[in-house]
Amino acid sequence: MSRARILVIDDDPDFVDATKAILETGQYEVSCAYNEDEGLKRLEEEIPDLIILDIMMRRFAEGFTFARGIRKDPRYQRIPIIVATSVREQTGFDFPGDPKHPKFFPIDEFMEKPLEPQLLLETVERLLAEKADDPV
Repeated sequence: MSRARILVIDDDPDFVDATKAILETGQYEVSCAYNEDEGLKRLEEEIPDLIILDIMMRRFAEGFTFARGIRKDPRYQRIPIIVATSVREQTGFDFPGDPKHPKFFPIDEFMEKPLEPQLLLETVERLLAEKADDPV
């Protein structure tokens, strides 16, 4: 059985390195991108099984536009997306209620940075299992 492929998209190289190390302990194959454009390029090269995405990158809310954009493309609609962000810490902004919304912010899970390694691995495993159980 092949290892699940995870794409991490975040402009913070330290976060990317730490997240990659955590995911590799879970035997996942990890590729990385440091902005929306690189993320789209990686998607074109090889479709991942799951994406971990930051909200605030080069252009303030780049993660929002990335998530919304790929959900419109049938090739990427079934890829689970975890948003990992420190937007609350950096801006004081808090999402009222559930930040996930099928039209406004079409993601599968929302996690605050810093990520707790075991919780990240459990969340990835759960979302990959749900994707596998979801009829096409």
